[in-house]
Amino acid sequence: MKNILTIVCVCMTFFAEAQVVTVTDQNTREAISEAVIYTRNGNTNVITDSKGKADITPLGNPDTLLVRHTSYGISVVPMSMVRADKNQVKIGVRLIQLNEVVFVASKSADLRSNVASQVESISARQIEALNPQTSADMLTQSGVVFAQKSQMGGGSPVLRGFEANKVLLVVDGVRMNNAIYRGGHLQDIITIDPNMLERTEVLFGPASVIYGSDALGGTMAFYTRRPQLATSGDKLDVTGNFMTRYSNANNEKTGHFDINLGWRKLASLTSFTFSDFGDLRAGNLRNPYDTAFGKRYYYAERINGVDSMMRNSDPNVQAGTAYKQYDINQKFYFAQSSSFQHLLNFQLSRSSDIPRYDRLSEFSGNGNLKFAEWKYGPQKRLMTSYQLKHFSRNGFIYNRGVFIAAFQDIDQQRISRRFRNNFRTDQLENVKVLSLNADFDKRLNGKHVLRYGAELTYNRVNSTATLTNIAEDTTGKAGTRYPDAGSSMNSAAVYITHTFNINDKLTLNEGIRLSLVNLHAKWDDTTFFPFPYKEVNQQNMAPSGSIGLTWRPANQWRLHVLGSSGFRAANIDDIGKVFDSSPGTLIVPNPDLKPEYAWSGEIGMSKTISSVARIDVIYFNTLLTNAMVIKPFQLNGQDSVIYSGTPSQVMALQNADKAVVQGVSAIFTADFNANFSFRSTFNFTQGRYTDTDNDTIIPLDHIPPIYGRTGLVYKNKGLEMETWCAYNGAKRLKDYSPSGEDNLQYATVVGMPAWYTLNVRAGYQFGKYVHLNVALENIMDQHYRYFASGVSAPGRNLVTSLRVKF
Repeated sequence: MKNILTIVCVCMTFFAEAQVVTVTDQNTREAISEAVIYTRNGNTNVITDSKGKADITPLGNPDTLLVRHTSYGISVVPMSMVRADKNQVKIGVRLIQLNEVVFVASKSADLRSNVASQVESISARQIEALNPQTSADMLTQSGVVFAQKSQMGGGSPVLRGFEANKVLLVVDGVRMNNAIYRGGHLQDIITIDPNMLERTEVLFGPASVIYGSDALGGTMAFYTRRPQLATSGDKLDVTGNFMTRYSNANNEKTGHFDINLGWRKLASLTSFTFSDFGDLRAGNLRNPYDTAFGKRYYYAERINGVDSMMRNSDPNVQAGTAYKQYDINQKFYFAQSSSFQHLLNFQLSRSSDIPRYDRLSEFSGNGNLKFAEWKYGPQKRLMTSYQLKHFSRNGFIYNRGVFIAAFQDIDQQRISRRFRNNFRTDQLENVKVLSLNADFDKRLNGKHVLRYGAELTYNRVNSTATLTNIAEDTTGKAGTRYPDAGSSMNSAAVYITHTFNINDKLTLNEGIRLSLVNLHAKWDDTTFFPFPYKEVNQQNMAPSGSIGLTWRPANQWRLHVLGSSGFRAANIDDIGKVFDSSPGTLIVPNPDLKPEYAWSGEIGMSKTISSVARIDVIYFNTLLTNAMVIKPFQLNGQDSVIYSGTPSQVMALQNADKAVVQGVSAIFTADFNANFSFRSTFNFTQGRYTDTDNDTIIPLDHIPPIYGRTGLVYKNKGLEMETWCAYNGAKRLKDYSPSGEDNLQYATVVGMPAWYTLNVRAGYQFGKYVHLNVALENIMDQHYRYFASGVSAPGRNLVTSLRVKF
């Protein structure tokens, strides 16, 4: 009897082990976590852990497994193949994903083929292959997003001709845009650590129905990695990653480490990244008509208490671009039950001083440098959030509810001092943001999906300024950037959307949102600038809506048409800022600003050819009413003033009559076979606004030239190689905006020249744990700048990185 029981136990143990499968990359052999495994007819699924393992016992005895992952799409794997491969489920990366799932369009899982908007995804695997220094570089290298830079520690994404506070950044469901997001150029995106991203999704076009104010050009949603539970009972499961990277163009030294501790119901994920960037070397191959463009001949250095102009030993090295940064991420995940999940999220990003290179490279009329110092002081972004997910399969009100409470604490500091001037101005801004989101899904009758929710936000801005005499070591007051008595901005909103799967070929999406935005700003001291008012109060109610139709006339075709509206309410930066945007131009507050509205239409076509190639073409047209544009203004009856010792024309944000932005985006993707893939992107945008005062048509600011990326990938047996070309068209003088935001002073005498770069990279997987990546970027050592940028891009750049997973 004892022997029989032993045999039975052995058999049961064998059967139980046989139900555990491991999902791996068929090329690199790496384990794939967070892959969803399910069957064609079942409603149950299982998810792989940090080691790629999952127990498929709840799925019964299927003859076929379906495996879905954000980086790999959906794979169909027969169980006979799984058993023959010793319970290994091997899946491969495909650029063409016929059943890709996206989240950004509705804050929940949607088939991309059902979404009536342009959505582009960048997976963790793609990010690892691109090997970007910052999240701004990651978006640029994707070929679908343009980014401007005023300094190396920068990056201001542009979506469909909209930039800064007209596009929305969202990280882990929390909006990053706050009350001082300016209309010029931003660098906040570099506070998101690309080494911790599970994926990034970009939703193009107005998205105010889901996300509220600011989402005029689109929304960039960043999803950081989630802690992984163990699958082997209460036994602790430990996994981690280590990465080190060196780039010679800016002497970059980056180190990253993360560790995941997983138990049956509790998991912790901790990460730390540190980057040390040296001065950036630009390319040496220049256009023959302007061989001095972008060269740094002199820089400022203080010697024995006197500012001196020092000759740069290598004019291609942009002295004054170096900085350092560290990022810390901590997450705790608690799976209370199959119905309740809790996630605590902590993110901290902090930099050293970041020199504002464009200002440091300016010269004054006497031939000296204009500034001895101009830098962003140590910048900080702290975010803590708590997320509760509740699943109710047969719930009357909702099937899934997500609640997010978040707190953000942001510091921004600007430090400037003119050349051979002993007075240094130090402006410090602190923004505290509280937010609460509640989002719900309800599925009805298999064809209808309702999504609805509410959002509350509160922003508090404190602005201080100090004037320091560095020769005498004395301090005094200086003019603050924002109202010195403090300011606040809050919003409340509700929304509802409906998806109707009419049949297998037609899907209808509609939605509406109502937002209420309040703003208060107050000045106590107007000594430094004579405002004719001391307090501003605004209250705006803004509706927005959308309706879209997706038609799939055949398996290989997808057509969509979308009409949507968006809005952006004036924030503290719009209402209360005093700022010299360019030499001789001063932007002053305008308390009469009204919200601007975007009315957008787009039509798109997608054609898949034998599941091997796909072409996507989208045309969009956006009409802005009450568009906020910078125009000449009068302050106390004067159209010019003396500011910081410089005669300056008075400008202000004003609601122009209308502006029109239109363009075309095209993407061609091909998986020729298991080894070769190809992808090419093309983007064209045009923007104009009508100046009703002079009845003239004027170029809109922030409109990039033609840009794109074309690359060919080869992969086989642990090796992945790519050769690609990135390019930008020319930006002619007549297409520059007169507002100063396009930074014509940092271009050539004919505008910004067209350019292209040739690049190559190779990555090899050594076993299951070690990955080496080597890239040679800008092989021809081309000198180039992105439009509106004040710093040149890297010259020839050798990048090497080593990743170890355990």
